[in-house]
Amino acid sequence: MIDSGEDKTRGGGSPTPVRPERLRGPVEFVGRAAELAQLRRLAANPPCLILLEGEPGIGKSRLVAELLAELPGRHLIGECDDVPEPFPLGVLLDAIRGGADPLGPLNPVAGALAPLLPELADVLPDAPPPLTDPAAERHRLLRAVAAVLAALSPATLLLEDLHWADPATCELLAYLSTHPVEGLAVVLTARTATPGSSTPIHDALARTPPWSVTRVPLGPLDADDVRRLAARTLRLDDPPQQLTATLLDRTAGIPFVVEEVLRTLAERGGDPLADDSVPFVLRDVLLWRLRPLDEATREVLGAAAVLGMTPDQRILASVLSLDRVAIGAALTAAHRAGLLHDAGDGLRFRHDLARQVVYDLVPRESREWLHLRVARVLEQELPRPVAQLAHHYRRAGSGADFVRNAEAAADLATERGDDATAASFLLQTMDIAELPRPVRVRLAAKLGRSAIEGLSQADAIPVLERLLADRRLPPGARGELGLVLGRMLRQQGEALRGYTEIERAVPYLRAPRRKAQALAVLAAPDTVVGRHVDDHLARCADAESAAAASGDPGAHLAVRIARASLLLELGEPAAWAIIRELGASTELADRPREHARACLNWAQGALHAGHPEQAEALLAAGRALVDETGYERLTALVEATELSLDRAAGRLEGLAERLGRLVASAERMPVTLLDARAELATVLAHTAGVGGNTEERPGTAGGDNSEGRADTASGGDTEGRAGNAEGPGNGGEGRDDVEVAERALREVVADARRVGAIWPLVQALSALARLTLGRRPDEAVRHAADALALVRGKGILAWAADAVLVLAEAAAAAGDPARAAEAVAELEAGIAGRDAPLALTALRRCRELVPT
Repeated sequence: MIDSGEDKTRGGGSPTPVRPERLRGPVEFVGRAAELAQLRRLAANPPCLILLEGEPGIGKSRLVAELLAELPGRHLIGECDDVPEPFPLGVLLDAIRGGADPLGPLNPVAGALAPLLPELADVLPDAPPPLTDPAAERHRLLRAVAAVLAALSPATLLLEDLHWADPATCELLAYLSTHPVEGLAVVLTARTATPGSSTPIHDALARTPPWSVTRVPLGPLDADDVRRLAARTLRLDDPPQQLTATLLDRTAGIPFVVEEVLRTLAERGGDPLADDSVPFVLRDVLLWRLRPLDEATREVLGAAAVLGMTPDQRILASVLSLDRVAIGAALTAAHRAGLLHDAGDGLRFRHDLARQVVYDLVPRESREWLHLRVARVLEQELPRPVAQLAHHYRRAGSGADFVRNAEAAADLATERGDDATAASFLLQTMDIAELPRPVRVRLAAKLGRSAIEGLSQADAIPVLERLLADRRLPPGARGELGLVLGRMLRQQGEALRGYTEIERAVPYLRAPRRKAQALAVLAAPDTVVGRHVDDHLARCADAESAAAASGDPGAHLAVRIARASLLLELGEPAAWAIIRELGASTELADRPREHARACLNWAQGALHAGHPEQAEALLAAGRALVDETGYERLTALVEATELSLDRAAGRLEGLAERLGRLVASAERMPVTLLDARAELATVLAHTAGVGGNTEERPGTAGGDNSEGRADTASGGDTEGRAGNAEGPGNGGEGRDDVEVAERALREVVADARRVGAIWPLVQALSALARLTLGRRPDEAVRHAADALALVRGKGILAWAADAVLVLAEAAAAAGDPARAAEAVAELEAGIAGRDAPLALTALRRCRELVPT
């Protein structure tokens, strides 16, 4: 079933006869001295987490094998599969299962692993009672794995091919990066993420602090390494330079391909330079190895490539209707030909590149038939391996069977709290053209809910947009899909688009609970331009009515959190009474992640109003809850809020550098990007010497914050305002600090206008007005007037305090203080009776400059 192909030897001659006496066995390890030394140094001083990255065939596995051969102590080894089942932490559990004898003293939380590791039931503590919150259950599972790893340490944990890892495993590794296990060295291998794409492991580690992971990239072999490899394999004392150059040219220095080419050249014998048949690609090497195999062996090998890296003889026998003896003989023949190798637990392809080449040599019609046969055999397995079934049915072209199993796999992942895996399966179903509309709508609704929690918005957003463009979409589906699309757009920083989508969705939402959640999102005033505070108050009142009609405690809690946030922004003292009431309630205590988001929202509102002490306390509570629940998605928001607090308190030492790092790692939480850039630009303006003292100017943009909002009302996502321009200050080396700050502020203004994000827009305009006040006062007045107009449209005049102060200072400097009298009077009327210390301080300064 494998095409024999055409012999690729130049000149069309037959290959030189094999001369076994020339073979030297396994190719020796060459090069990588610096990388191996670095790995030795890190692994010898645990705890540490190392990510070894490189393209397929670059030698990651060979390098870690050299490392483990020298490391004493326990080795825990796991390998990811290219078609993982939606079973969380599978590769980690395999590693623990294989090295858990003996176990040290165990934390009781380790009992959470008892149902997943029945082999260790006699040594694990009893399983604790199940939790009602899937997220909390998943976090407890992460802590249980960490506890078992602690009992196994000192040890080295090696996990290979993490580009195929399930999201739960990636989440655990991110957890270990910030909660290291004493005595545990964690070594991971993964393919380098390609531009424009990523993998769960890269996404997870990108959201961790840069210091928590050591990345070791592997590149191709250089000419000296290729020459040494050729010398050892071909038994040449001094390989000609032409041979090295040819090998480099034809293999790109990828070690696996170099080794295969050299093995083939050694087997053929002859003069390597006279024999001008060095294969151009790996495909040609494998074609040469396939030539002596009979058709029956090729058929088995092709089916093995369809099945995966490790052929299961029992399944192969059923697929091909052959007995096990015939299958074993064929695999043994393939092993002798160098196409498979003995991994200690059976024959397998030595590398995925080799398996892929063999797979591609199977004619397309035969591959589809084999995938279908494999799926039919796997259908008889219990429990049904739904992920593998989805994979094989899709490759077989059986759309309906694929969708059925992909949905089952997604549902299973959702039950286990693994939203990222669920979203991945559901996204694949959207590519099936013949999917009936009702099925597509049902799957899209599931996709939307999973993508919000699984951070797969960038791929899911276009799918939902296409569905919502269909005028025949049922009203209920339009409401649900519109709500999740709006939430995802907001998470991606598209403030106005997201807000508008949710507005459109509200009339179509049938369930009062969902309507209450949507309206509570719309009650947040500090995220979007073009909506007056009266609109937000009306939305909040409607949300309260919907929550009451729903009778759902969760909806009622979400609306109460939103009400407190809105009142904080308005400067209403009643906000603090609600915050104290909710903080003491069991309803919020039983939902620690909601509690964390609420505390972060309230900390930001307190900063906006000018209550740094209360903001500090709320941030501390939110940080503790994030650590307790392991809610990694909020760590960037915690950091951003902390940086804003430092600025408000005048703690500017090193602040620009810390903000710069947050901007540079914006993929950890895109929603914080535009606000972090506004913060950084404002600090740059201050440190340029023209921003004023934040302690002396508590009402300025240098003294409040504008970070992303964690939206509890939306049912669990983290809302806010973000943009996607370069970090401010890039390219500013050697230029005047004032110019760098001004450029950064202008970029924030442009991006904030584009996405309709009001808070960073007002902040940047106010800071830009102050920055230009001494040099270009007319321009400063224009910026301040723009900020005041935006705030006037919002109706929360306290936000315009710094802009009005700039207007007053400009008018006083021009000798015409009356020119700013109207703006100062407007500010005074707007904050009368409000709990807004920042704005009141600014107003007092304005009155000194512009007397009544």
